[in-house]
Amino acid sequence: MMTVKRDFLVSEVNTLKQLLSDLPEENIIERLSLKSRLASVEMQLSKQTSTEPQKVNLTFRGKPVVGSHGIGADFGSKAAGAFAEAFSAIVAALNYNLQSAGPIPNRDRSQLLITGTAVGSFGFEFELPSSEPDLFPENQGYEALKKIEALFRLSAKGTDDDIAEVVEEIHPRAVKKVHEFLDYLVQQKAWCGLSYADHAFRYSNFDEIKRASDSLKDDNIQESYEDYQGVFQGVLPSSRAFEFLVNNDKDLIKGKIDFAIEEPRVLNEKWLNKPVQLKLRLMQVGQGRPRYTLMSMDDVIEISDVS
Repeated sequence: MMTVKRDFLVSEVNTLKQLLSDLPEENIIERLSLKSRLASVEMQLSKQTSTEPQKVNLTFRGKPVVGSHGIGADFGSKAAGAFAEAFSAIVAALNYNLQSAGPIPNRDRSQLLITGTAVGSFGFEFELPSSEPDLFPENQGYEALKKIEALFRLSAKGTDDDIAEVVEEIHPRAVKKVHEFLDYLVQQKAWCGLSYADHAFRYSNFDEIKRASDSLKDDNIQESYEDYQGVFQGVLPSSRAFEFLVNNDKDLIKGKIDFAIEEPRVLNEKWLNKPVQLKLRLMQVGQGRPRYTLMSMDDVIEISDVS
């Protein structure tokens, strides 16, 4: 119904533009009337488009799938549920300061809705949660899908450093949920494809999804916390990046500032070029380089001497 309304509004906009184009410039009153109507319809189209539900297709191949005819009910329900869990966890990691344990924050705002079956092999069509600002952060469903697609693709075809680029942007718990989805498919000898908007990724075969699942295992993503003493070299608030000169070996650490720190510029105001001790989270995927993240203001302690 919403798509029909949008098509009608688009058609009316095109008609009004054509009428304006054909109307002589001297017909001032008529042109003003058409321009007013055009502005009103374009405003309606803008509002209608922004709230139109976005769709995502998740399709499966492999042992539980019978071509485009059907899919094992038990497999289908568990796979859909695991994907929905991963989606909600990544939304929470991007928006609601996801913690290592406890309920996923605002889970009711990130529920996927199954609206049909997906063509091409067999799978499901999901509708993303509403993008209305008071219900769901604008575009965050789309952003969560981009992270899932990136994890799917890079864990199968990328390097350890490629995977780490995505992993460090979201909480390890959210990455684990994506792994649990992939691991369930591997257990069932299945693989999947994901498409939304103008994006699409599909595992070519079982070996690819097996490699992806192995890449995202807990034991391939190492996480620890370490203390460093040195001097802040500077913080870039917009990119949430910092540089820190370690005292003893004069190594320059470059890292990220976690979103739990709402005002990263405060780091410059309070500690720029001052001796401090930091507690940093280290994350490393496989044999890739370590990634450093400052998690909290409480992890910065000013010290009187760094010798």
